[in-house]
Amino acid sequence: MASGSTRLATARPRTGRSPDGSTARIPALGERNGGDHPPCFKLRRSVLSVQRQSVGRPKLAVPWGGALIDNLGNLFNKDHQLAHSYSTPHAASRRLDHARPTAAVNTKRMNAQRAFMVWTGLGLAALAVFVASLALGSIAVSPLRVMQALVSRSTDVIDEIVLSLRLPRALGGFAAGALLGMAGALLQVLLRNPLAEPYVLGVSGGAAAFALAAMLFSLSWWSVDVAAFTGAFLSILLVLGLARRELWRGEPQDTSPRLLLTGAVIAAGWGALITLMLAVAPENRLRGMVFWLTGDLNGVAMPWTALIALVIALIAIVPVAPQLNILLRGDVAAEALGVRVVQLRVRVYLVASLAAAAAVTTAGTIGFIGLVVPHVLRLAFGNDQRMLLPASALAGGLAVMGADLIARTVIAPAQLPVGVITALIGVPVFLWMLLRRAP
Repeated sequence: MASGSTRLATARPRTGRSPDGSTARIPALGERNGGDHPPCFKLRRSVLSVQRQSVGRPKLAVPWGGALIDNLGNLFNKDHQLAHSYSTPHAASRRLDHARPTAAVNTKRMNAQRAFMVWTGLGLAALAVFVASLALGSIAVSPLRVMQALVSRSTDVIDEIVLSLRLPRALGGFAAGALLGMAGALLQVLLRNPLAEPYVLGVSGGAAAFALAAMLFSLSWWSVDVAAFTGAFLSILLVLGLARRELWRGEPQDTSPRLLLTGAVIAAGWGALITLMLAVAPENRLRGMVFWLTGDLNGVAMPWTALIALVIALIAIVPVAPQLNILLRGDVAAEALGVRVVQLRVRVYLVASLAAAAAVTTAGTIGFIGLVVPHVLRLAFGNDQRMLLPASALAGGLAVMGADLIARTVIAPAQLPVGVITALIGVPVFLWMLLRRAP
């Protein structure tokens, strides 16, 4: 049987009657438009030509090749294999798999070696700030004495200061900052809004309202943490319920405005409750409530919950980073390229919201980390989500640890809220970025 393109090319002229009753010759399809076929038939012929030329499944070509990718572990090897699952039985559609990962990233070219260098640099900087956080404070301790305290675990006063006060605070700051940085990067992809941050959907408002209520009734510290996480989780459920049609919509379309407005309204409601509780709070509890609202790591216990949440969030979201690159082009384009937009959208929202909830429960509402850190990394290294998500976690943890170190030492022995330092640094940095990107 002749192919469709052959039949179109060999179509014969036909005859028909004109309105006045005379016989007229109808030109063949190839004779129209100056001997060319219409564009729709040209497209069909090109598709059929690709079908005839397609033999087997094309190998995936991604910019993450080379031997170094083997050393990054099976987790990132799986990233490149995920694009194979988007294919359809149509041979021409399978040809799209060859270009998906590279076409979705429209910024600086990223490869495994460059990503590894970015992560290594951020990791070494975070390690240096971590050691400084253990060594510096109202009582200075040498780095060698810090290492001895970590190994010996004696009852010496210096060991108690390092292990009981500074180590939990440094780990809590790193975990909270890493969660906020990664949550900010995810929400900016989900909402396609450069001003999106972890608190934009009301998660921090719910956590703050419940935590302040626990403080108002003089509950224990662990009750405050449980109340904060309960409020954050309730906010997540409220957004899921009110924006269920936008999050679970079957057809591909931009749902960012409705989701953003839903979160903003919920955040405004929590803000009203917070203001009410601050107005009626007694003087002896007001200071602690204000410190919690601005972000405070004073008295943080060992943050195992935040560290476990960070590991779970990375495991849940890093494998779908190639799909996030495609989602940046919009829901319609991602759906056309085979991405399951609805499932991916819900996963991103849940991971980002739970990460923000764990961060707020650990350190209160520390601002500007989820907003500024992803922007700085995009300007410096590009917008490839495979690199950006782990880098945002490392840079966010580095930023919060550095801000906490400044808060503890700038007017020692008195301490400042961590959120005040992040805001004082974040505002000029963000303004500089805006001026730098201005035409």
